Amino acid sequence: MKFKKLLMFIGIILLLIFVIVLGWLVIKNKNAEKDEIKEIIPEEEISTEQIRQTIVTLYFMSKNEGTLQPEARQIDAKLLIENPYEILINMLLEGPKNEQLIELIPQGTKLNSAEIKNDIVYIDFSSEFINEQTLGEKQEMMIINSILKTLSELNEVDGIKIIIDGKENMSFPDNEVSFNTIFYIE
Repeated sequence: MKFKKLLMFIGIILLLIFVIVLGWLVIKNKNAEKDEIKEIIPEEEISTEQIRQTIVTLYFMSKNEGTLQPEARQIDAKLLIENPYEILINMLLEGPKNEQLIELIPQGTKLNSAEIKNDIVYIDFSSEFINEQTLGEKQEMMIINSILKTLSELNEVDGIKIIIDGKENMSFPDNEVSFNTIFYIE
């Protein structure tokens, strides 16, 4: 009986010593980490223009696959402050820089305005957006999805409403896709 008590007492002492040593090592290691932190000095100064740069993603159709593909562009973030919707849509209208991508919005289309109301971007395009086009529902929806996916980068955007020269509820000439509805981001 005395032997068991002695064994238990020695076990408790050893456990206590182990915990104290472990605690001491942890504290010593943390202090050593603080001492090792050194200032990192960049090789070259970062300019104010470089700080303001941001990357936006535009969506165009792939020549090879016929699906929407992203194209990253670096722009001055300051441009996105006032009306990011106009900036992004105008970038879509300019077309892709990558030769493997095709612009979807018809040539000659102009953006009359783009403004957000209740998380929906109301986009007023010129009539070139719909003039003399019989693209079919798939191609027409690809145009809409190109705009939706591009604007989905902006957290406040839930959908878009297409307006043509100030007139609502228009459609593509083949009436496959009508603009009488709001197109929501999925």
